Amino acid sequence: MSKTSCVFCKIINGELPSKKVYEDENVLGIEDISPITPIHYLFLPKKHVQSLNDLEDMKIVSQLHKALVEVAHREGISERGYRSVINTGEEGGQTVFHLHLHLLGGKQLSGRIN
Repeated sequence: MSKTSCVFCKIINGELPSKKVYEDENVLGIEDISPITPIHYLFLPKKHVQSLNDLEDMKIVSQLHKALVEVAHREGISERGYRSVINTGEEGGQTVFHLHLHLLGGKQLSGRIN
């Protein structure tokens, strides 16, 4: 998928609407449009990277995680617990091919991840 047709790149560039929960110079955090938990946010690197397999700069994962932890604290779920997930590739459940980190929380999650 090209950067110009990537839905997350369009959100980052302000071409599509989103509900922001976090933003800095490298990361955008948004509400998931189809949440599966009461708190379901996505953290996107502003630089287009198709998937974890295409990542060359590991600082990006650190930046995503830092943003996620900050929002988890702000939302009051860091003490109770939450799940962070990166889906990679079609069989890994990735549906938008722009690297993103999910924050899932706000309820008791099962031990299963599917």
